[in-house]
Amino acid sequence: MLLRQTKEQLRRLDLRAKKGLGQHFLIDDRALRRLVSAAELSPFDTVVEVGPGLGILTRELARKAGWVIAIEIDPKLASALEEGLAPLANVTILSADVLESDPGSLIEAAKGGLEASYKVVANLPYYIASAVLRHFLEASLKPKMMVVTIQKEVAEAMVAQPGEMSLLSVSVQFYARPAIVDYVPARSFYPPPKVDSAIVRIELYDHPAVEVEDVAIFFEVVRGGFSAPRKQLRNSLAQGLNITPGDAAALLDRAGISQKRRAETLSLEEWARVYRVFTEKQC
Repeated sequence: MLLRQTKEQLRRLDLRAKKGLGQHFLIDDRALRRLVSAAELSPFDTVVEVGPGLGILTRELARKAGWVIAIEIDPKLASALEEGLAPLANVTILSADVLESDPGSLIEAAKGGLEASYKVVANLPYYIASAVLRHFLEASLKPKMMVVTIQKEVAEAMVAQPGEMSLLSVSVQFYARPAIVDYVPARSFYPPPKVDSAIVRIELYDHPAVEVEDVAIFFEVVRGGFSAPRKQLRNSLAQGLNITPGDAAALLDRAGISQKRRAETLSLEEWARVYRVFTEKQC
């Protein structure tokens, strides 16, 4: 049903999916229900949707939430959405690049006032998924929850535990608790992408998972550790932080971490210990 509806809408609007914008439209009713259900929406919720496309998810969100703000970068699609969703009084369509927009300002402009709490629910284009997640995680006004469909491999990287951690894992888990809700095969989209997807629920903490005084320096240390992930920490930190291998070894010894370990094996608390020793040395 959704496939036929999608094709009819595209034909009526004289539109085609744009590969450059990562446009793949969800045509799977089950996946749509799982995505909306995972967000646990109520009439009191404000929802931000990124990349609403043809508005199939937008309509479902509007039935459950109090207000939906859909941000669409494609001006032609945004115009079509404004016309097609005009009967829905609780939906605002914004034609904008979400990565160039402050979430708090967008919500304030759309609702005509400040909003203390909101959720993000979206089928994210693969090519900007990580950037969009980081944008909301680092925003001055963060969402209390994000439920997104993203590339399967990216989802699995986000929820990875020590032993398989990556810079993405640390970046997300520093701010939130991610969990995979369900997997979505490529055939659930039109046109189908080359890879499968996953629905991920990301519940943001009131405070970061580990206490650090300077978040920017914390991630400078983490990025340094992952600068050469195949190398032992002693060498990757030396390379990434532009310090000598001897200084890197001393840093790890003071943090109580073996020099022979690799970045993917460290927990967030261990990264925090490395950061604290590094900042003590800088003082």
